[in-house]
Amino acid sequence: MKQEQIDRINELARKAKTPEGLTEAEQAEQAVLRRAYIDSVLGNLKGQLDHTYLVDEQGRRRKLKQKEG
Repeated sequence: MKQEQIDRINELARKAKTPEGLTEAEQAEQAVLRRAYIDSVLGNLKGQLDHTYLVDEQGRRRKLKQKEG
């Protein structure tokens, strides 16, 4: 996610706290930007966990597995 998008999320959050609030178009934009931010964070986390290994007492490495459910 680009820094400009994060700045816009923060700008909308600050404006939402003011008495004038957000217009419907701004609320929709905020929802889209928040979803993109969450997807970006989750993607980065998944990528990091995909390259994470556990080492047991014997020194054997095994890849983390995704939980079912």
